[in-house]
Amino acid sequence: MQEERKLEDYLTERPKPKGMDVLCGLQHFSIITYAVPAERFSGIFPDRFQLDTIEVNELSLGLISVVPFIDVDFTSAVFPFPKFTMGQTNYRIYIIDRTTGERCVWFLGTTLDSWTLAVPRYLWNLPWRAGKVRFDCCLNRSTGLYEKYEMTTESNWAEAAVELHQSGEDVFDFPGFPDSESALVYLTHPLAGFYYRRDGKLGTYRVWHKELLVKPATLQSGCFRLLSKLGIVSESEQRNPYSVLIEPLNEFTIYLPPTVVG
Repeated sequence: MQEERKLEDYLTERPKPKGMDVLCGLQHFSIITYAVPAERFSGIFPDRFQLDTIEVNELSLGLISVVPFIDVDFTSAVFPFPKFTMGQTNYRIYIIDRTTGERCVWFLGTTLDSWTLAVPRYLWNLPWRAGKVRFDCCLNRSTGLYEKYEMTTESNWAEAAVELHQSGEDVFDFPGFPDSESALVYLTHPLAGFYYRRDGKLGTYRVWHKELLVKPATLQSGCFRLLSKLGIVSESEQRNPYSVLIEPLNEFTIYLPPTVVG
């Protein structure tokens, strides 16, 4: 069983942006999470990190999330700068940094639908790839729930398609956690990400955001080729996520440039 967590213990003041730091809104933000046997993550990340597992029915499970959204008003957090809009999908595993004890995420990579991909991919060596990301969504403004949520990504690296649905009957259900708040801290509030750069070195960057006001949803259909290609989540398992969360719009501060570790 994961330990109890209170969100108030993890909320911090926003570090003052400077230099190249970015402010952006994340629209149609969802977190589609799968819980699979811990051994499937063997060899994916270096020994500095350990998988942040949960225990369900006496099984040790690791969690991996697919996180689609549209970057809106993506711009400098410091200087007057043009604003960009672009579709994006992140693939992340929940880990613990043994060096600091911080709970964080390991990025398998990202698909980005924008010509600006050249900056993170070639200047900073981030594991980001090109993809045509398309959203077809309908949000009921009176209920705050999605009547339609569809996302597709055309990509040689990570083709994806997902259809989500919300209703007033959806409830939070997080086996392996003592309560919903503890699970939501785990799933929505890691602020540090690590990854293998394109040159093989270990990289990291940090984000900041307020409490994410996510609501539960259900998966109607889902296919994430990267997860099945890597042997982490099979195509049949992808039909039964551990949890699905949605928030129509939130705001992130991203602290850049990323740094090389060690």
